Amino acid sequence: MSEGVPILDLDRCETDREALVEEVGQAYREWGFCGFINHRISDELVEHAYEVFKAFFALDEATKQKYTDSRGGQRGYTGFGVEQAKDHAVPDLKEFWHIGRETGPDNPFPDILRANVWPEEVAEFKAVAYRLYEALDRQGVRILRLIASALGLEEHWFDYKVHRGNSILRAIHYPPIVDRETPAVRAAQHEDINLITLLLGSNEEGLQILARDGTWVPVTTIPGTVVVNIGDMLQRLTNHVMPSTPHRVINPPGMKADEPRYSIPYFLHPNPDFLIDTLPTCVSEDNPNRYPEPINSYDFLVQRLKEIKLLD
Repeated sequence: MSEGVPILDLDRCETDREALVEEVGQAYREWGFCGFINHRISDELVEHAYEVFKAFFALDEATKQKYTDSRGGQRGYTGFGVEQAKDHAVPDLKEFWHIGRETGPDNPFPDILRANVWPEEVAEFKAVAYRLYEALDRQGVRILRLIASALGLEEHWFDYKVHRGNSILRAIHYPPIVDRETPAVRAAQHEDINLITLLLGSNEEGLQILARDGTWVPVTTIPGTVVVNIGDMLQRLTNHVMPSTPHRVINPPGMKADEPRYSIPYFLHPNPDFLIDTLPTCVSEDNPNRYPEPINSYDFLVQRLKEIKLLD
């Protein structure tokens, strides 16, 4: 990965956990981003997931539109040019597919944890995509345990605050850029809404994060690395001790603009009834509480979905 953003070894959880926790805390306080190796998500599963997602995005527009979700794009397909970053004048140059948590008859939030839709045109889509969802969900909990320890919380503090979360696996397709003069970019500057985001397959150029000194730092991961960044919900919970760092995906120069780009972020959310209430350990004389009024995580999500034009 680019110089500055740390890459840490998750195998150290078994051999050197105390030092690993310290380094995780430092990485997130400084960058809001960190890379991890030995995350136990197989390359074969990731490659297979890319195959089925690419097969779906290659379908004709009418077929893809059959799977459009009218409720904020939380499940299924969202078409090209729909999502628009907050405070940005034009939509992003992307289309995507959303997969949520599969629930049983005991679903406590049926209006929020809604049923997934699956494209019948792509064999193995459901099986492969949901295997990846579950693998990323497990690793997200693993990362949250390190974050909890870095914040001085009990290691498992987040476990039962995210097990019913409206977490989303997003498969993104950035098509070739036809209009080289367009003011739009593949993903305009933004911060993520959720607790943490896990990103696989960002080995193509384009992803950049905004460093503390105001410069944009390119992030291109090495194979076998998952990049995990802090989202706005965790930034709020920690009173900005762990910042939600702005990032973007820029349009590539020259002939590279003729190539598509794909990525698969996993947005890990808390349970819909989780109250985002500033952690007392993150409040001090030098860092007074920015958010004296707590907010329900689902209400926070709805506010943000309206800002990015996915909800009216």
